[in-house]
Amino acid sequence: MLFPLVLFVALFILTYHLIKKIRNLPPSPFPTLPIIGHLYLFKKPLHRSLSKISSKYGPILLLQFGSRNVLLVTSPSAAEECFTKNDIVFANRPHLLAGKHMGYNYTSLTWASYGDHWRNLRKISSLEILSNNRLQTLSFVRMDEIRSVVRRLYQHDHQNQTVEMQSVFFELTLNVMMRMIAGKRYYGENVAEIDQEAKVFREMVIETFRLGGASNIVDFLPLLRWVGFGGLERRLMILHQKRERFMQNLVEEYRRRMEISDKQNENDVDGLGNKKNMIQVMLSLQKLEPEYYTDESIRGLMMVLLIAGTDTSAGTMEWAMSLLLNNPDILKKAQDEIDNQIGSDHLINEIDLAKLPYLRCIINETLRLYPAVPLLIPHESSEDCKIGGYHIPRGTMLLVNMWAIQNDPKNWEEPRKFKPERFEGFEGTRDGFKLVPFGSGRRSCPGESLAMRMVGLALGSLIQCFEWERVGEDTVDMREGTGLTMPKAQPLQAKIQNDPEIWEDPGNYRPERFEGFEGKKSDGFKLLAFGSGRRSCPGDRLVTRMVGLALGSLLQCFEWERIIDEMVDMTEGNGVTLPKAHPLQAKCRPRTTTLLHL
Repeated sequence: MLFPLVLFVALFILTYHLIKKIRNLPPSPFPTLPIIGHLYLFKKPLHRSLSKISSKYGPILLLQFGSRNVLLVTSPSAAEECFTKNDIVFANRPHLLAGKHMGYNYTSLTWASYGDHWRNLRKISSLEILSNNRLQTLSFVRMDEIRSVVRRLYQHDHQNQTVEMQSVFFELTLNVMMRMIAGKRYYGENVAEIDQEAKVFREMVIETFRLGGASNIVDFLPLLRWVGFGGLERRLMILHQKRERFMQNLVEEYRRRMEISDKQNENDVDGLGNKKNMIQVMLSLQKLEPEYYTDESIRGLMMVLLIAGTDTSAGTMEWAMSLLLNNPDILKKAQDEIDNQIGSDHLINEIDLAKLPYLRCIINETLRLYPAVPLLIPHESSEDCKIGGYHIPRGTMLLVNMWAIQNDPKNWEEPRKFKPERFEGFEGTRDGFKLVPFGSGRRSCPGESLAMRMVGLALGSLIQCFEWERVGEDTVDMREGTGLTMPKAQPLQAKIQNDPEIWEDPGNYRPERFEGFEGKKSDGFKLLAFGSGRRSCPGDRLVTRMVGLALGSLLQCFEWERIIDEMVDMTEGNGVTLPKAHPLQAKCRPRTTTLLHL
């Protein structure tokens, strides 16, 4: 029985490779096994495993992922040929389970086939949601959330604690995206732990990213679905139902709000004066073309923005901070640039990013070393074509290993070294397709501008506001995790402190430090509570008089005590100003000798 099986396998392998030569197909690793193809070669992380195969067999390979033909590209010239000359041919997406159950049966922006439906979705996202004008309109959301993170980290500094940064970055990007989508935030300040809506959202998000990054062998060996390998698909179906209910509730909530709003279409604000979010924009369009802008298409765009805009940006922030902690000289250079170009009279805003070219170099170098999606999102050929002179059959799945291209010594000098200086003078051009972390062509990432703003603003603010140190003497662990994106295997932990060169013991309440202080801004601009220059607050003297008179009178007339033995809760609230998260309550009793003068 064994001999016929061995004979069958041998004949299959020889016939397969002979046919490849006759048809002028790209080379393949030998052997290609029946049923599983080349799946036996793969290890985790996949981008590194595929890079080793390419270095052995060549930059253009035709692999067999079970029942699927897969074109693997690992050279800039071949990538350019795919995304320019054959851009339309490779504008489709393969039908994978993730696209079926997370992409509304392949109809969402990410997973839809190239055609009129996809073009309209892309137009909506580019013009109505992710345009420069829309991003600028909602810049206050990003600034607000980053200020909230800075305040939370400042509280950690007071307690001298190590901070786990992966969750900080993840919650930051989730809050930003949900405020852009639905005007809501589910993490951090002023979000009660018992808030049921926030709880449901958090559970849904964790499950979405856990299942979204899972590999599914059924995509390549469909027959396994019938022999006990359908567990992931069932979990995806259950998750889809949960997401549908949650997202539809948000749509209905804003539909009710807009029905009672008098200015829903007159200005770029709702009836309460709030900037329009994505749901409001889509519901406004739905009134004009209800047959096209269905609730399902709105929910689909909501999920695309949430998934694509969160994990990738948060991961890039974490990799960048990890690289800076392992290279303190580069971190110091970034701090010096911010100190010289921005100073400490205000927090970095998005307009300031243009003045920080070295910070942009750090981000580009991070994306080169650790692209957010190392194999990009898969493409699929809609017809026969040629790449590198080889024949590529219709229906072939395309994987472009951008991690391999961006870490290849043929393309980059000292590719594994963190050298932001290599991007000085770099204007964002493709440079021969050696750096394409967001993809290229028609199916490139439409959120590239948003991601660069988010990462730049967050990274610049953290560098500006804190001194950063590694936890212990060992370098940060830079091992890569697995999944569609490239997470760190071990979450980043870091120590932070306020800049000791500005204030001694800055977290301690010490009024004595201002004895002899005359209120001048010339003392290195270290205290600018009311701003400075032409646009400083004109009412600073009125405020100082008001506060002084009120505080002095209350101290003069009453004895004050805390309600309980515990310290007053000093948690900060959220907003443009800095309110207390919880209103102050106190005990007081009159000082009778003073009250006689009332």
